[in-house]
Amino acid sequence: MQTIGTRRIADAADDHWWTRAHRNALLREVRHLTPPGIALDIGAGGGAVSRALMSQSWDVTAVDTSPSAVAHCRAIGVDAYEADARWLPLPSDAFDLVTCFETLSRIEEDDQAAHELTRVLRPGGTALITVPHDMALWSAHDLTLGRVRRYSRDAATLLLTEAGLTVDALINLNTLLRPLIRLTRHRTPGFEHTARHRTTNRLLTLTQSTDRHLQTLPGTTLLLRAHRPT
Repeated sequence: MQTIGTRRIADAADDHWWTRAHRNALLREVRHLTPPGIALDIGAGGGAVSRALMSQSWDVTAVDTSPSAVAHCRAIGVDAYEADARWLPLPSDAFDLVTCFETLSRIEEDDQAAHELTRVLRPGGTALITVPHDMALWSAHDLTLGRVRRYSRDAATLLLTEAGLTVDALINLNTLLRPLIRLTRHRTPGFEHTARHRTTNRLLTLTQSTDRHLQTLPGTTLLLRAHRPT
């Protein structure tokens, strides 16, 4: 599991538009999961997802292959460990919630990681997973982030169902930005994650409030909510 670029995300302010989009999507989903329980954040990076879960009273364990990412998570109060998503040193049926944001796309053996994710999730537990959508958007930026693929809706669904999960929802994120990212993907490496100018960041953040009402249209990221059958 590669985490190239995770330090960029970790160093970004909490109000960075990309971080906010993922954090807000996560919070909308976990609000329906009561009471909060034990969660695992796979590929935690800078800890944004872990911190969002902790703010909702989840007991969070985070894993990442990057020692610097693990150190950063620990520095901000997250219980974090160095581990590979393909071989999790964790017991089976242990977690009520597993999150895996922007991680499977960086793993050659994504099927192995998906099976491990399922193994550690308790029967009836929920998985929240994001993956980059659509190879038509593939660019040098994907390579910079260590990605080996983008996913179609069918491919993402099949990956999880073959791992033993039932997909309950498939949500498009960053719908309004898709045309712009597609247009600039060969000219502006890193735009999707690293737009830092204050005004640009504010405008991109504002698109997210409208984006949530356009989830039937294709975006740049897929959020999958799934559960492990009992």
